[in-house]
Amino acid sequence: MNPRQRHPSQRQAALRPRSFRGVLGAFALAAALFLPGALAQAVTPTVQVRYDAALGSVLTDAAGMTLYTFANDSAGKSACNGACAALWPPLAADAVSHAPLNVPGSFSVITRDDGSKQVAYDGHPLYLWQGDKKPGDMTGQGVKGVWWVANLEPAVQVLASGGRTLLVGPTGMTLYTFAKDAAGASNCTGTCATNWPPLVGGYDPAHGHGPTAGSGVTGTLGVIQRADGAMQVTLDGHPLYYFRDDGAPGQTTGDGLLGLWQVAQP
Repeated sequence: MNPRQRHPSQRQAALRPRSFRGVLGAFALAAALFLPGALAQAVTPTVQVRYDAALGSVLTDAAGMTLYTFANDSAGKSACNGACAALWPPLAADAVSHAPLNVPGSFSVITRDDGSKQVAYDGHPLYLWQGDKKPGDMTGQGVKGVWWVANLEPAVQVLASGGRTLLVGPTGMTLYTFAKDAAGASNCTGTCATNWPPLVGGYDPAHGHGPTAGSGVTGTLGVIQRADGAMQVTLDGHPLYYFRDDGAPGQTTGDGLLGLWQVAQP
């Protein structure tokens, strides 16, 4: 395995010579390599993680179809039944047989009103959308202001590493701020954004759907819209980024580069 695996923001850039697959892909591959051959082939996660350049790290089912959450649900309880469930089929499973590695949240199984079982992430029931026809489709995002792609949350966490306390994204990779950014606006685009991928997600603050903070994160998380339409997470108005040369959680190889990039402070 290449020891310099990269952040998943580069998956969509197959033609880039320095693309990288990120921590989730690397850990999943490592797990497969250490399993007996037959078992490694047989294990398919009930829920997987896919990176999208606009919506960030999103959850999918075992076939790669996008999963969604419903704003009208309560913790551990689905409010989507009958005709609603025909349009938004619940992710059915008696158990989460195998979950993706290195996710910050937890999976569970809830009982629906009809007695069937449904997978939930951090208490949020997960659904498919009949309008999606193939893996990668995300046509259910924002429907009626209550349906959202299931983001990998919390969006920002605290990680203790090497005697330092770091702010990291949902896969544990270090987050940075850029001195040339203005308050609430990113000035890192094009090649800059290739080297410093923004922390993005499927958020819609106009409908009260924003990123969540993990325990120990101080300050206020927000969202700004980038020039390409992606929604970038901010902390106290400062846009947050990864660095493409960080290869594993805890690395901070971008800290101080050009006198403009700094590790984001908790």
